[in-house]
Amino acid sequence: MQIEVHGRNLPVTPPLREYVGKRFQRLDRLFTRECTCDVELSVERNPRIPDSQIAEATLLTRGQTLRARATATDMYAAIDGLADRLRRQMADISERRSDGRRRGAPREPQVEAVAVAEDDEALEASA
Repeated sequence: MQIEVHGRNLPVTPPLREYVGKRFQRLDRLFTRECTCDVELSVERNPRIPDSQIAEATLLTRGQTLRARATATDMYAAIDGLADRLRRQMADISERRSDGRRRGAPREPQVEAVAVAEDDEALEASA
């Protein structure tokens, strides 16, 4: 995975780059090697906004484009939240893929419905 880190209203220091790389390296196991991740770190200068540290990411894979945004009072906490959101999105995508493969299998609830219908006929006959 290629990770590009940009800063808006914020100089991106080497410790921030290392932390982003460390957190997103865990996500590397979930994605293919052909994906790129663009991480943008920014700071809101408005004093009325309590969570002024913002981390946004766009992850481009072969079939999907994932976007996430996290805000916090600390930049490291925002990066943690961002990585967690992307991990959850990828888990949802992998669940959809595994559910899609099961669609061709025979459905068991139809068998149960037939058994219930036979019991109803037996009850009507005895009444």
